[in-house]
Amino acid sequence: MPRALIIAEVAQAHDGSLGTAHAYIDAVARAGVDAVKFQTHIAAAESTLDEPWRVKFSFQDASRYDYWKRMEFSEEQWAGLKRHASERGLKFLSSPFSVEAFELLSRVGVAAWKVASGEFNNTPLIDRITKSGLPILLSTGMSRLEEIDGVVERFQAAKAELTVLQCTTAYPCPPEKIGLNMIPVLRERYHCSAGLSDHSGKIYAGLAAAAIGIEALEVHVTFSRDCFGPDVPSSITIAELAQLVEGVRFVERMVSFPVQKDEITVELQSIRQTFTKSIAAARPLTAGTVLTLEDLALKKPGSGLPAERLGELVGRTLLRSVAANVLLAEEDLAGSSVANMAR
Repeated sequence: MPRALIIAEVAQAHDGSLGTAHAYIDAVARAGVDAVKFQTHIAAAESTLDEPWRVKFSFQDASRYDYWKRMEFSEEQWAGLKRHASERGLKFLSSPFSVEAFELLSRVGVAAWKVASGEFNNTPLIDRITKSGLPILLSTGMSRLEEIDGVVERFQAAKAELTVLQCTTAYPCPPEKIGLNMIPVLRERYHCSAGLSDHSGKIYAGLAAAAIGIEALEVHVTFSRDCFGPDVPSSITIAELAQLVEGVRFVERMVSFPVQKDEITVELQSIRQTFTKSIAAARPLTAGTVLTLEDLALKKPGSGLPAERLGELVGRTLLRSVAANVLLAEEDLAGSSVANMAR
């Protein structure tokens, strides 16, 4: 089973604060993810004053354009975030939403391109990403299969290293719309890696996706569900992120080692003896006693005569006196067992 690339999506959770953006890098690194991802918005390059709010959440931004403007970092600041991510052992990713953002990030350096489904018809941006030679993570949140076919064809014609992510653009996404069933469909349809971009705000979808096999998992993160911002309801906390990472690695290892029941039972022989039962004296017995069921009991550990031989011991003669609760041994008994007689 492949080891999934786990991506912590900060997006706009920093709310325009460079210091907060750096704090997220430290936090997600401690949680154990492989990559940190932001979004690079340049208001003048991607938006107009006519852009509607997805959710009118802001108390300080008169328009969606103003919000994107407030989310902007300079190229120097982006470079600092990239350096910080590298110092923490993280792959640095950021989605470009314009050609200008692509060019900025190309100079800064990203490990791969994350393509949002809303950019499928942004031909100049898609052209540049196609020619970049970098791996591509393709989100499918708002796209029909026909639309995905077209952009995948372009990337694959350029022999791009492609991972297609099942995603549903809903914030938060309810369980009935997550669509885990689409992950193997996308993998088979495009003969490439596949994964999940999750907006549920829970860790469960990521764990379930890991169980069916994924190459990448992206989740939105927040410091607290009391934080400000449009993505908070679809995000998991840093503590939940750490739990998710641990869970995904657990599931990957579990699925990678299928168990053969008889083989594992042999390995557990010493534990088996601890928990199973043997035949013991139910009460003090003297030498010469002809054993009855009332003389015998089944008790732990299972290192003596096996419990399944209980019926064989009835009618046999005890050669020595035995205290109560002592396990019986073959040498304590006269005559042959039924099993030995059969041979």
